[in-house]
Amino acid sequence: MFRFEPNFDHQPSAAELSEQQYLWGAFIGNLVMQEKLISAHQLGFEERKLSASQEISEGIHIAENQTLGGNMVVLANHIDEATAIGKDCPILAIGGNVEVREILSMD
Repeated sequence: MFRFEPNFDHQPSAAELSEQQYLWGAFIGNLVMQEKLISAHQLGFEERKLSASQEISEGIHIAENQTLGGNMVVLANHIDEATAIGKDCPILAIGGNVEVREILSMD
């Protein structure tokens, strides 16, 4: 999972966006070539959160000044391998972080 601190006061320039798109493309492309990528999703900025009391709140959920920006499922033999893959993630270059977890079957 990719987390970052949103900065609503700063709109990235076209060059910054282009650079990020290039870095993400290279990162994902490398995983595809290694046959390690299972799925990847960037999350949008429209969000609703449902509480146990059925309350609905609008807007991006921010905890510890960060929000979830996306997720990726990779094929790895161990959490250490997945962590090593995460070290090349472009989110780190903009101050974000990568949360690595094992996926458990719901069966």
